[in-house]
Amino acid sequence: MTCIAIIGFGEAGKIYAQDLARVAAVRVWDKKFLTPERDHLRALATQAGVQPSASLADALDGADLVLSLVTASSALEVASQAASLLCAGQILLDFNSVSPETKRAAAKAVAAGAGNYLDVAVMAPVPPKRLATPLLIGGPTASHAAEILSALGCNACSASEAIGDVSAIKMCRSVMIKGLEALTTECLSAARQYGVEEAVLASLHASFPSLGWNDQLPHYLISRVAEHGVRRAEEMGEVVKTLQDVGIAGAMSQATQQVQAGLPARMAERGVSYSELVPFHWQETVDRLR
Repeated sequence: MTCIAIIGFGEAGKIYAQDLARVAAVRVWDKKFLTPERDHLRALATQAGVQPSASLADALDGADLVLSLVTASSALEVASQAASLLCAGQILLDFNSVSPETKRAAAKAVAAGAGNYLDVAVMAPVPPKRLATPLLIGGPTASHAAEILSALGCNACSASEAIGDVSAIKMCRSVMIKGLEALTTECLSAARQYGVEEAVLASLHASFPSLGWNDQLPHYLISRVAEHGVRRAEEMGEVVKTLQDVGIAGAMSQATQQVQAGLPARMAERGVSYSELVPFHWQETVDRLR
C-alpha cells in the first residue's frame, strides 16, 4: 500500500488526508501539533483514519509521497526542512500557492538532498470536489507522479517538465479569480450602502447574463473573501511577486491583496466569525459590518 505523508492539516490537508486514507496509509504533520490545539487536531486526524505524527521527520519516514499543503509563507521553509530528511525515491509534491521563483527555490533546496521535488498547482477550491479538484503537475517526473495520484483517485495531469510553469498558470489565474472576488466585495459593499445594489446587479446581469449576477454569484464571490480572505491575501502576495519577477508592477493585484485581507479584518474587529454568517448572504454581511 502506498504510504503518504501530508504536511499541513488545514482545510485542504484534512480533505486530502481523509479521502486518501481510503486507498493509502496516511500520516499527517502540522506545526500546530506543537501548540495547545494539539489534542483537538490529533483527535481529528484519528477520526479521519490517518496517523498523526510526532514530528516532520516521523511523518516523512518511509513515505512514498509527501504532500505539502501549508500556507504560502511556510512553503519554502517546509521544503527546506524536508530536504535533509527525504530519502532516494521519495517525492515531495508542493501543492502550495506560491510564485514560480519560490517553487524553484524549494526545488533547489530539495535537490541538495536525496529526494525529488514536483510543482503542483491546485486549480480550483478543494471543497467541494475534494480529490476531483484539478491538479497540474510540473517537473521532470511529473508524468509518473500524475499516474500515481490518478490511481489514488486524484484528478492529476502532467502539464510541464519544468518547475514553475504550473505555478505560473495558477498565479496568473489568481490575478483574475481573486481580483473578481475583491472587485465584487468592493462594488457591492458600496452599492449596498448607497441603496442601489439592485440596479447595479441588474446592470451587471445585463452586461454578463451568463455569469449569474442575478443569482448566487455575488454571494459566492464575497463568501470566499469572508471565509478565506486571510489565506487569499497571502497568496496574492505571491501573485504580486510572480508579476514583478517579469517586470509587471502588479498594481491591481496589490489592491486585491488589500481587499482580500480587509473584509476578514473588519470581521475580526467586530468579533464576527464566518460560521455566524452561514448560510451566507452578502447583503446581511455588509449590513452587519457597516
